[in-house]
Amino acid sequence: MNEEKSLNFIEEIIEEDLRNNKHDGRVLTRFPPEPNGYLHIGHAKSICLNFGLAKKYNGKTNLRFDDTNPVTEDVEYVDSIKNDIKWLGFEWDKELYTSDYFQKLYDFAIILIKKDLAYVDESSAEEIAIAKGTPTEPGKPTNARSRSIEDNLRLFEEMRAGKYEDGEMVLRAKIDLANPNMHLRDPLLYRIKHAHHHRTANDWCIYPMYDFAHGQSDSIEEITHSICTLEFIPHRDLYNWLIENIGIYESRQYEFARLNMTYTVMSKRRLLQLVNDKLVDGWDDPRMPTISGLRRRGYTPASIRNFCEKIGVAKRENMIDFGLLEFCIREDLNKTAWRRMAVLDPVKLIITNYPEGKEEILLGENNPEVENGGGEREIPFSRELWIERDDFMEDAPKKFFRLGPGKQVRLKNAYIIECDDFKKDSNGNITEIYCSYIPNSKSGEDTSGLKVKGTIHWVSAPHAKTAEVRLYDRLFQVENPALEEDFKSTLNPDSLTIINAYIEPDLVNAETGKGYQFIRLGYFTLDKLTSADKLVFNRTVGLRDNWSKGANKS
Repeated sequence: MNEEKSLNFIEEIIEEDLRNNKHDGRVLTRFPPEPNGYLHIGHAKSICLNFGLAKKYNGKTNLRFDDTNPVTEDVEYVDSIKNDIKWLGFEWDKELYTSDYFQKLYDFAIILIKKDLAYVDESSAEEIAIAKGTPTEPGKPTNARSRSIEDNLRLFEEMRAGKYEDGEMVLRAKIDLANPNMHLRDPLLYRIKHAHHHRTANDWCIYPMYDFAHGQSDSIEEITHSICTLEFIPHRDLYNWLIENIGIYESRQYEFARLNMTYTVMSKRRLLQLVNDKLVDGWDDPRMPTISGLRRRGYTPASIRNFCEKIGVAKRENMIDFGLLEFCIREDLNKTAWRRMAVLDPVKLIITNYPEGKEEILLGENNPEVENGGGEREIPFSRELWIERDDFMEDAPKKFFRLGPGKQVRLKNAYIIECDDFKKDSNGNITEIYCSYIPNSKSGEDTSGLKVKGTIHWVSAPHAKTAEVRLYDRLFQVENPALEEDFKSTLNPDSLTIINAYIEPDLVNAETGKGYQFIRLGYFTLDKLTSADKLVFNRTVGLRDNWSKGANKS
């Protein structure tokens, strides 16, 4: 019998709420990205959680863009976020924007001012920070804290009207300057920003702070379960205080551990640095942990959803091994990727007893993991082949089961061959390998009785096509680059190697978005740089993990 999977702590909360008919039996979650960058794999975890919970409990999920900072936001980011969510396989109920609520949020601020729970402060940012005190010392009020309700209303309306410059004034909540939670020491609610907004244009010059917009937007939408990451735990008291004192729908915040993963960074600010400094080829560089980067590299929606399922939902921060994500894509592509042959480091092999000018068509399975091999494709075979340079050794050790003088090996989908001789150039490099083939050893028709331990891949030289192949590796050399003083100093100089390779002819028909296993080499996919004149393949992942502890990087 299969064990029933245990509930995570958020599922337990939802099921308890449903038993008690809380929220009238509704489940409504939201995914609230700020459109100031592309989504990364950490956001994928949040997407899978919010949309997955709604689906499990017959609920809905809103997509709400937290667009309260016009200086950093762009329509490009909005479009990319929507594309990523759809690509992952999810559909939102309503597409909303915090900017939809600017007037309502402004009205909520007026309610607080009228209750003497908010005030306009013209102190500088530095003066406000100093006046807040420290975790062990209470804060001190600025002169503005005792201002009258009437004056605060007038000044806030003047802020709204554009009378003041950026940074000249802010609106603060009036809570408790001695509270041990620093977020309750009269936090900022509004600041002045004279900047063009991607949706409201120049209608507003004051914008709500995240802590003011977040909970109130949840409340306006009547979100039943507002799911955030652990760093928002100290913000929860303010979230509740604002909802209670404004007197609106009581949405509630729950926190889970964000995704931290080895050999990468999960900060949009730092990822933006890499893009702006041109250390990567944009947000969708296949080395980036962005969803668009993973997609370009050849990751599938199923592999990312499976990864998010495997890491689970926890209350405690932890570090996930990047190798688990690679395991998930290998597992998926093993079942779906067509097998093809490519030679990345070629050396010429000549079958001396195969008639010159003769050609034949061999057959190879598309994928042995599926029924009937997923069909077959035709593979041309001839006297001259390309093979991998490291499949031959002049002085081969006993346990080397590939080619060497006097050694036999099977050519994948073809014949058994035996190495008779080879040729070197003046620098000692192997330039040609001479072999003879066993005519009655053809794959599927072998009557030779020979048993060989090795099988190598190849490409027929006269039929081979060429492609640019991009071998991607981990972007950083250290497990936790975020801990480094200069995280960019830990970038892996070998994170990208570009080579020209020979590929079997059928690969000219490769489809964008489909995975291909280059036999014995790894999984690859077509890159967006592919054109009618040039094929470009990205390595998604190798066939095995070469980064495990104790293993040497190959």
